[in-house]
Amino acid sequence: EENRKLLKGSRWLLLKRPDNLDDTKNESQRLQEALAVNQPLTLAYYLKELLHEVWEQDDEPEAYLVLRDWIALAEASGVRMLIQFAKTLRQHAWGILAYYDFPISTGPLEGTNNKIKTMKRQAYGFRDKNFFKLKIYAIHETTYALVG
Repeated sequence: EENRKLLKGSRWLLLKRPDNLDDTKNESQRLQEALAVNQPLTLAYYLKELLHEVWEQDDEPEAYLVLRDWIALAEASGVRMLIQFAKTLRQHAWGILAYYDFPISTGPLEGTNNKIKTMKRQAYGFRDKNFFKLKIYAIHETTYALVG
């Protein structure tokens, strides 16, 4: 029961990068305590941190080697979810590594889609579809005027 409470309170700590842990809130120590009580969780946490190394490489061949090694580690972990995730990464490896050929992000697109969904919810549906279309164009213009 005590371990369960410890793990429940540490969810966001597990998602943070080690550099972003707040020492004034004792987050490093709390994270280490959570990792000490659950070995598969510890393994998943450190593999999560290792996966970030794929994007830290200078070129695609180096990133490929890091990704290949990460997949091998995850498959050897014995943790079912990590093995399943490694299989997914293996299937999408070339798409992931395409980042090195075209370092773009879908962030602006996702942000625009989120704004459209929010606007649609706030209005509970527009009666005039042309007006809704104009509102979407307005979002697009403002978003890409800031980005471009």
